[in-house]
Amino acid sequence: MTEEALEKENKAIAQEYKNLLKISYRTLSKDDKKLIRSAFDVAVDAHKEQRRKSGEAYIFHPIAVAKIVAAEIGLDATSIASALLHDVVEDTSYTLADLEQLFGETVARIVDGLTKIAKMPLDGDVSMQAENFRKMLLTLNDDIRVIIIKIADRLHNMQTMDSMPAYKQVKIASETLYIYAPLAHRIGLYNIKTELEDLGLKYTEPEIYNDILSKIKESKEEQDAYIKTFSKTIKDTLDSEGLNYQIKGRPKSIFSIRRKMEAQTVTFDEVYDKFAVRIIYKGDVANEKFLAWKIYSVVTDHFRPNPIRLRDWISSPKSTGYEALHITVMGPKGRWVEVQIRSERMNEIAEKGFAAHYKYKNEDEEDGGLEDWLNKLQETLENEDISAIDFVEEFKLNLYAKEIYAFTPKGDLYSLPKGATALDFAFQIHTEIGIHTRGTKVNGKLVPLSRELASGDQVEIITSENAKPTNNWLNYAITGKALSKIKTALNADKKAIAAEGKEVLIRKLKSMKISLDEKTVNQLVNYFKLKTSLDLFYRMGSGIIENKELKEFVASRNNALVSFFKKIRKPTNPPDVNKEEITEKYDQIVFGKEEQKLEYTLSKCCNPIPGDPVFGFTTINEGIKVHKKNCPNAVQLQSNYNYRILQATWIDSSQQEFKSELVITGIDTIGLVNEVTKVVSNNLHINMRSVHFDSDDGIFSGRIVVVVKNKNSLDNLVQNIKKINGIDKVTRV
Repeated sequence: MTEEALEKENKAIAQEYKNLLKISYRTLSKDDKKLIRSAFDVAVDAHKEQRRKSGEAYIFHPIAVAKIVAAEIGLDATSIASALLHDVVEDTSYTLADLEQLFGETVARIVDGLTKIAKMPLDGDVSMQAENFRKMLLTLNDDIRVIIIKIADRLHNMQTMDSMPAYKQVKIASETLYIYAPLAHRIGLYNIKTELEDLGLKYTEPEIYNDILSKIKESKEEQDAYIKTFSKTIKDTLDSEGLNYQIKGRPKSIFSIRRKMEAQTVTFDEVYDKFAVRIIYKGDVANEKFLAWKIYSVVTDHFRPNPIRLRDWISSPKSTGYEALHITVMGPKGRWVEVQIRSERMNEIAEKGFAAHYKYKNEDEEDGGLEDWLNKLQETLENEDISAIDFVEEFKLNLYAKEIYAFTPKGDLYSLPKGATALDFAFQIHTEIGIHTRGTKVNGKLVPLSRELASGDQVEIITSENAKPTNNWLNYAITGKALSKIKTALNADKKAIAAEGKEVLIRKLKSMKISLDEKTVNQLVNYFKLKTSLDLFYRMGSGIIENKELKEFVASRNNALVSFFKKIRKPTNPPDVNKEEITEKYDQIVFGKEEQKLEYTLSKCCNPIPGDPVFGFTTINEGIKVHKKNCPNAVQLQSNYNYRILQATWIDSSQQEFKSELVITGIDTIGLVNEVTKVVSNNLHINMRSVHFDSDDGIFSGRIVVVVKNKNSLDNLVQNIKKINGIDKVTRV
């Protein structure tokens, strides 16, 4: 670029800055101007090397967005500064910490929100990604200004998209129609919504857009003449009433004409309400409602109204703050015409949403008014009850306050129910990733798998081929998908161990001269008070049933044969397995997150059995009673005595785990620590909780805390560690 061109560009940038201050809708204080100036200087410096596709300096884009925010939406200095800085963190070397130091926490938070939204890829299935994106927008941000500035950013991008390749234009325009236009509508920014829709159509269906645009231009003279005739008819009456007013004709948006043509399958000429007549009158707040109905009366005296098409948003304004009277009347030449009756105040609200509403409401305390507006707007967006009337003519905007939205480090978005954990997130990405999760990082920090996620969290899943679910995982996850996949994986693991267990059992029984047939399996299941053969084989594979117990079974079986002939005369059905004995011996309930073992009794009103979802209730005289979660009394107990409710979980004795500490001593050699940890890691039934190793003048000592399911597993581990070259002693503490 020549020096002359550069100087010209710098002058244009400086002029744009002056215009920004001049056109601001709000009165800017000295401090406001100082804040905007600082933001402007940082943005100019940050973007100095960047140019847009069109070739112009990049800084013109943030200034244009700030101008939309300042003039068309009417936001405050904080928002104007944030708009100027909205691309700084994403595109330049400035960090969020820099912005927080320079401009404070609010500006940094808004820019952070905008950066997170910008990082979201919207490839693939547009409608699904857009739906997720829309929902995320409404839950991700504590500050509604993020959404408003993002809408302004999108508007400017749409206005300056000509130099982009066609496929990108279509993609961005589709997102705009699907996401940003309905959002602008929801926030009450009707002018921006209309412009976004028209620009969206310009790129998604250019032929149709240009055709309608040229026809509107052609019919402009005829339209002006029609409005003149219409106005003339009522002008004298309105003047005689002493009203101060203007009558304007406004062509309907190209997008809404296109929608009518489609919905009614008619041509452009057959769309009867291609424009609306707007009567804007002067009046103070005290009498403006009375004046609106007076004008209504005058219009309907001259033109026959369509009673079905009366919209009274003065008596009950829309949730966006919009106020007006809309009537459709039969105008000259037998054509239906929509007439909008608004005071000057209402007209500004229609164009600027709540910003204007609060300017009028709080003229002496503008900032308070703006804060009120932002809070009200946040509430409006989060309120699920006020969509029906507002969205009759628009898309419904679904608001899911019960969902959160979290990202992968690459920026892919996943929606999860509120309360979901880092482990749920892993399974949401893919079952294989969930199954092999070894650890999780949230916003760059290592966290437990059970960490509850919040909207906007960035979650990284660390996987390992050797990692696999443990029973505890069922307490770490809340989503159906994760829980069912964990159970499936645990069952698969159980089946693999059971298969080994079956082989072990066949071998051991063979040495005792007994073959493993169906009858023997049933006898064993009954003897050990189990429910299925799988439980039996699993307990063998896990080493829970020891040799001594197996010998006791064989002895009892031999004794049974002796009394066989006595029984043959008087056959009886085998006794039912005693459920309470099973429960007592093999299943018990633990309480709270710490899984404490406390005294309890099973409640008689719902009679829970092992595996039922349950909770504990602390009674006054009878200790802890355990009820099923769907017990008829549950709702009453949980609502009236919530403080007495205890979280309760069944634990299967075969899944119980015990902590044990091993002290290891030996001669220090290279790779010894690695060898020891490898032996522990390779053992299927053992988890390592903590490790501490010391070396002192060639002597090695270490402490390992492991979690085991039974003594056999621990004994095997001790033997395997002793085999390592250099290990002298392994003792249990």
